[in-house]
Amino acid sequence: LFPLPGGWYCFNRENCDTRYDTMRRLMSSREWPATRVGAGILSSQPEENPHWWNANMVFIPYCSSDVWSGASSKSEKNEYAFMGALIIQEVIKELVGKGLGTAKVLLLAGSSAGGTGVLLNVDRVAEQLEEMGYPGIQVRGLADSGWFLDNKQYRRTDCIDTITCAPTEAIRRGIRYWNGIVPERCKLQFKEGEEWNCFFGYKIYPTLRCPVFIVQWLFDEAQLTVDNVHLTGQPVQEGQWLYIQNLGRELRNTLKDVTASFAPACLSHEIITRNHWMDIQVKGTSLPRALHCWDRSLHESNKNGKAPLKGCPIHLIDSCPWPHCNPSCPTIRDQFTGQEMNVIQFLMHMGFDVQKMAQQQGLEPSKLLGMLSSGN
Repeated sequence: LFPLPGGWYCFNRENCDTRYDTMRRLMSSREWPATRVGAGILSSQPEENPHWWNANMVFIPYCSSDVWSGASSKSEKNEYAFMGALIIQEVIKELVGKGLGTAKVLLLAGSSAGGTGVLLNVDRVAEQLEEMGYPGIQVRGLADSGWFLDNKQYRRTDCIDTITCAPTEAIRRGIRYWNGIVPERCKLQFKEGEEWNCFFGYKIYPTLRCPVFIVQWLFDEAQLTVDNVHLTGQPVQEGQWLYIQNLGRELRNTLKDVTASFAPACLSHEIITRNHWMDIQVKGTSLPRALHCWDRSLHESNKNGKAPLKGCPIHLIDSCPWPHCNPSCPTIRDQFTGQEMNVIQFLMHMGFDVQKMAQQQGLEPSKLLGMLSSGN
């Protein structure tokens, strides 16, 4: 199990300098702690990680700031080195001599920028192992919160820094700055100079050979941030509210042909390395259970290409339409007071008009409130 962490990126000298000053742990190993305790899928406790607690795990911290795609060393012209793609290759090389060569399955997992990193690197890892003479190792991917949309921002802003820059523009600039590499099969789908498309899950996924499980909140906080929807303090305007609901619809749409997916209708970001990862359910199935089902289905299909396992679903996408309409979503806290909020408090806090929404849905307001609090 190889988990790749996230932490955004920087795409020009200025914002890389700022990142170096304010988030040095994402650019240098100098301040890293000697040890870390894993949570979620990295936990060694069977109660918290029922299926992978005793797997061999290799944690590769993120210090390349390039969505794990870069292949450029420090030079006269470039003050920084961006070597995300090369770091993964080197780690694989080193581990083959330490027992990886006898593995049956290698699961490349990642969250946020690391989730996108999985999509960009999973096939390359499989090819590398084949070339090194290990074609028997099954390489798989698990991409958490890295399936972004290249959609129109709620309010268009100029590309000044990582947060205000529209995702397509940031990646377009980033690829040039990092000398970023994308998988050959995806690259061939697009014109020269359009390689940025391969950083977006729904565009690269159809080109991948390795099986990949996609975990994505329908209302991902990082997506909303780059789309300039900031849910702080003041009630959400109707335009924002419609934008948020539409984002959920668009995202759900891009996942419909994804074989293995887990997409709860929550406002959140990252899950596989959080200790509450067992609590979230979609249609009554938790994420660890869905991953276990996926694991079994790949195992079975390798044997005899049978139909999916009964009662063991792997395509799980919430169908309810607004943030936190799933009652198992992680707790929301008021950003100012730190108070926990339930779904109704959260929606009221966001300026949700129960009367109006009930009218639109043709329901009694009390019935709508009941549905919201039970998550139907």
